[in-house]
Amino acid sequence: MSVPYQSIITIEPGKRSGKPCIRGMRMTVYDILSYLAAGMTHQQLLEDFPYLTEDDILGVLELRGGT
Repeated sequence: MSVPYQSIITIEPGKRSGKPCIRGMRMTVYDILSYLAAGMTHQQLLEDFPYLTEDDILGVLELRGGT
C-alpha cells in the first residue's frame, strides 16, 4: 500500500455520526468490511463504487489489523 491508512480513514463529527469514513466520503470503514465479509472481492467493490481505490480497501484492512 502506497498511502498510510491514517491518510485514508477520516472521522468528522457531523458525517455518518462520526463513524470512520474513507477520505471524507460517506462510505464508512464498516461499509467496506461488511461488503468484504459478505463475499465481495476487491475488484467487485471497485467496480460497484468507482470512487474507491485499492489503497482505500487496503487501508481499511490495515486499520482492522490484517490484509
